[in-house]
Amino acid sequence: MREGRRSMNITLAQAADIPALCALLNLLFTQEADFSPDAEAQRRGLALILDDPAVGEILVARRDGRVLGMVSLLYSVSTALGARVAWLEDMIVHPEARDAGVGAALLRRALALARERGCKRITLLTDRDNDAAQRFYRRQGFRPSAMVPLRLLLADEV
Repeated sequence: MREGRRSMNITLAQAADIPALCALLNLLFTQEADFSPDAEAQRRGLALILDDPAVGEILVARRDGRVLGMVSLLYSVSTALGARVAWLEDMIVHPEARDAGVGAALLRRALALARERGCKRITLLTDRDNDAAQRFYRRQGFRPSAMVPLRLLLADEV
């Protein structure tokens, strides 16, 4: 894997990437406590992001044309900071590509993109029991927040 890392590239996702991104989201939502895979919902959500860069952007890591991982940045405005901010969402690396620096490279590029877009903060959520993800993000400089996430679903169907 280390050998192949040199040829890995990270680019903005395109509509043609949606099937591969849906496959990655299936892996992610299988392991997350609050979500379940739903290919049609994931396809719609990805299309909403890709169709409007003001909503967000998706980065994809590839090697030899194969999608290895993805991360989404969703944009908002913080009145506390008086500036644009980002939510880091849907960070997933295919299990066969883990421990080869793909996740760290994706995250570095996402942080750089957020800075390029004028974001002053990035927030993310992980499952409470996902110690590996929390260690990974802490190594990258993320710290726990005093805020507690709460959620209310507004749709009849999810």
